[in-house]
Formats: sequence, C-alpha cells, structure tokens
Amino acid sequence: MIRARLRTLGVLLLLTLLLPFTLALTALALVVTAATASRRRPMPSGKTVLVSGGKMTKALQLCRSFHAAGHRVILVESAKYRLTGHRFSRSVDAFVVVPAPQDPAYAEALREIVEVELVDVYVPVCSPVASRYDALAAADLGCEVVHLEPQQVADLDDKHAFTELAASLGLSVPDTHRVTSPAQVEAFDFAAATVPYVLKSIAYDPVNRLDLTQLPLADAAATAAFARSKPISAANPWILQEYVTGEEWCTHSTVRDGHVQVYCCCPSSAFQINYAMVDKPAIDAWVHDFAGALGLTGQVSFDFLESADGQVYAIECNPRTHSAITLFAGHPELAAAYLEPGHAEIRPLPSARPTYWIYHELWRLVTQPRELRHRLGVIRRGRDAIFDWHDPLPFLLVHHLQIPALLLGNLRRGKGWIRVDFNIGKLVEPAGD
Repeated sequence: MIRARLRTLGVLLLLTLLLPFTLALTALALVVTAATASRRRPMPSGKTVLVSGGKMTKALQLCRSFHAAGHRVILVESAKYRLTGHRFSRSVDAFVVVPAPQDPAYAEALREIVEVELVDVYVPVCSPVASRYDALAAADLGCEVVHLEPQQVADLDDKHAFTELAASLGLSVPDTHRVTSPAQVEAFDFAAATVPYVLKSIAYDPVNRLDLTQLPLADAAATAAFARSKPISAANPWILQEYVTGEEWCTHSTVRDGHVQVYCCCPSSAFQINYAMVDKPAIDAWVHDFAGALGLTGQVSFDFLESADGQVYAIECNPRTHSAITLFAGHPELAAAYLEPGHAEIRPLPSARPTYWIYHELWRLVTQPRELRHRLGVIRRGRDAIFDWHDPLPFLLVHHLQIPALLLGNLRRGKGWIRVDFNIGKLVEPAGD
C-alpha cells in the first residue's frame, strides 16, 4: 500500500510540474480563439446528438465533429468520471452524469435525457462493459441509435464466437479453442501443433489482455502452472488461440445496413496510443465482406495480424468506437457519414496527421532515452489528439483535473493502479472498467 501511494504521489508531482506549461499553452489558445471567434461563421441548426463515454478522447472527437457540422451535442458519463475535461469542450452543449452501465437505472437515465433534450440520435462511445447495456437500452430510447443489436454485440465481443462466425463466412481467422478450465489447456495436444498458442480472456481483462505468453512453455509442468495462474472457469471462459507471427493492424468502421461509411486502418500493438492511416487492401476487403454479409449497423473495430506471406487474420472484434477515429479530426464529412444512411464511405483526409497523446510521448522521452530521435519525430510529424487551438480547455483539464482526481481517489483508498491512460481518460486497474 505504501508503494502504491508513493507511486501515485510521484505522478501527481510530475503533473504539477507540467501544469505551468499547459496553462500557458491554454491561455495562448484562448487568446487565439477570442481573436478569431468573430470570423468563424455560425453553423445552421442540426440534430441533437447524444454521445456517451465522456471520459475518452474518441468521444471528444465525435463531439467536435458533430458540433462543427452544426449539431447540438449532449455528452454523458458515469459519476466516477464526472470531472472529465471533455465536459468543458466548446463542442458540448450539455453534460449529464448517468449511472454506471451495469446499474438497472442506466437505460431509464438515457431515456430521460432523450426525452428532455429531444435527442434525435444516440452514438454510444462504449467501454467494453457498456457495449451490451447500450445495445439492450437502444430499443426503448425513442431515438435512432448507431449501435449493433444485442445478439450481434454478444457474438462479436466473444472472441470464440467471433472467430467461428468469421470462419463460417469464409474469412481468415486463427485456430481458436474455447477453454473453461486450466485442465483443458493442460490436455491440449501442443505436440501436434506447428505453431505456438496464446491464452486470452473472452471477457475484457485490463491486466491479462497484455500477456501474450506463447504456449507451450519449456515443459508440461510449466505450461500447466501458467494456465492455473489465470482465472479460467466456466463462468469466465478463455480462448486458446493460434499465435500468428506478423505485423499487427487495427481498424475502425462505422456501418449502416452493411455499408461501411467510415473506415480507417492503422498499425497496432497491445497498448496502442499512436495512430496513422495505412492502405491494406486485404484488410479492407475482409472488413467490408464481414460487415456486408451480416448487414451490420453500428461501430465495429477489428484487430488483425498479417503473416510474412501477406495473409491477414482477424484475431478479435470490438463492437464499439476505436480511438483511431481521432484521425478524422477536421474531416468535413465525418458527422454526415455517421448520421446519414447511404453516405459515401470516407477515410482520413490525405492531409490527416498521425495522432498521439503528448503526455504519453513525454513519458516515453524520459523512460526510453534511446528512442529520443524517433519520439521527437513522432511529435513533429503528428498532432496531439486532445489539443485544439479553438477548444483548449479539454487539454488542460484532462491532464490537470480528470486524471489527478482519479489519482487522488486511489490515493485516499490506498489503491494501486497499472497505468495512466490519457487516451481513454482513466487509470487502468485490476478488475477495472
């Protein structure tokens, strides 16, 4: 407990040291905004759009895009993240605290907002936990919802069900087995396999998701011990999946009636906080074939591995918004592509710069001095995903209100954490949301 508190105090001290620089940049940006405000044309009145996931940068990006297109934006988040810096964005017309998605009162709270604010469209920006509850709530909200149906969410969120579904469509996925006990891993015939395998939790697990230990280990006893170290059970099933060696890629798609209207593809990794558009025709075709075959409507994000021979394998699907949506900052058609059925597919503009989160990059500069030149190049060529000259308050308040408030809460409780994630606006914790 003492070690956890010292670590938390250390991060709070670092954030305090950076505060004067962030304040100066914010003040300059506010002056720029004031000087140019009169020259910015007012937009026509549009729809009222409800956006959830207020703590996350991807929600801020959608708010800004909807606002720029003339829509009124209502942002919501649970009480734990009520101090999100994004609530202070110029793009947010109203901010409402709602119960946690698991709370039986969650759907009723959303329905009340829809009625009071006369919401036309709900665009959930889900955490892994919230995807199911937003799907269940959608039918009774009384507005359009850009989200998959409950059974689709369940099938795509389940890594085993997803691979079976994709395989049934003739699409490439790694060999995958559902396991409900460590004994099944111990009994697996690794000797007959030509490639290693990895264990993955089907349910979202912020800690174990980063462990891609290749199996089998040196001997059967070590493999068995590793399997027993994981919380595998009938109530918490895992998958044993073929480990594909190759490059990692991720995609975001917004789909309506099977038609992909928003699409991007980026290099990826287990902890990805840098995004840049790349052209991967095989992945492009896979995503479009999958979405079209199922007639999906909603937001779907896929993770792929590309082997040395160029074959691509989808390793999982997340039925929700991807942080790669930040590549669409300034795209004049993003709002329409989200809200209008039949809109032509859009991709990041050719001028779109790669996105990063500057506080993550500063930490890397300190902890990875050998990569100094590379990291400086990332900063020079890209742009911060939160900062906007005409909307600077989120940048200040995410780093110096939202995250410090969460750190102070953990400090009071003597609770540890794994990582600060400015992208999704939270502390990554064991058994976290």
